[in-house]
Amino acid sequence: PAGVARISGNEFYVEHSNWLADINHNYLAMVLPLGNSSSWGLNIVSLSMPEMNVTRYGEEYTGESFRAGSYAIGATWAANLTDRFSIGFNGKYIREFISRSAASGAALDVGTLFNTVLGPTLGMSISNFGPKMQMNGADLLINVDDVSNNSKINADLSTEKFNLPLTLRFGISNSHDIGAVQLLWAVDAVSPMDNSEYVNMGFELEFLNKIYLRGGGKSIFMSEREELFTLGGGFKLELFSKQFIHINYAYEVMQYLNDIHKFSISLSN
Repeated sequence: PAGVARISGNEFYVEHSNWLADINHNYLAMVLPLGNSSSWGLNIVSLSMPEMNVTRYGEEYTGESFRAGSYAIGATWAANLTDRFSIGFNGKYIREFISRSAASGAALDVGTLFNTVLGPTLGMSISNFGPKMQMNGADLLINVDDVSNNSKINADLSTEKFNLPLTLRFGISNSHDIGAVQLLWAVDAVSPMDNSEYVNMGFELEFLNKIYLRGGGKSIFMSEREELFTLGGGFKLELFSKQFIHINYAYEVMQYLNDIHKFSISLSN
């Protein structure tokens, strides 16, 4: 979230990904600067999937259907504390659901950016810091002892609380001018609580401040790695005086499952 402080103008961003197994991943965000040193923003991320048929033991088709998914709604504040150091906070409400059961909670993301005297920028973030969540709902209500004299006794199934995927991330990036081309590269090391550590690496080539080519490797050094690498690009067009639209596309290659297509559009001034 610290990077929000370094966005100089208003920006609106939308991203859509055709994720695995007909799952849709969507992200929407907006940023508004508050003077010269701080900014605030709003963001929504969602994961959804098509409606599915209900099946029960001994019944191939019940005529019922259900949906499952998750979403998070967040608010961000970030500030440039000095000309080299930025800090940001993103508080969010999280909800996951399947059929008539759901879990909800709150979490905090914290991040920092530091411009070193040697040129590269260092970054650090902690994501999903918050209390455990627990599934509750009508699907957990059952009838027990329905073959004895005490039929139709209601009971609730008990579900265990589960941790949010707390993630620690360190990164470094820098940019270099090569004639009319600007090269931006970045490397980050990720330590998630629910998986093994891994590294992401990527680069961007910017031509004439209008055309972009990108590539990178994901989940490097992870055991049983699924995400391999991503290729993509985009371009920037001026709509009005100092009003720009950015259109981007990325193609992600997977190890075993279907490859992923990602699209994004942003408006900025």
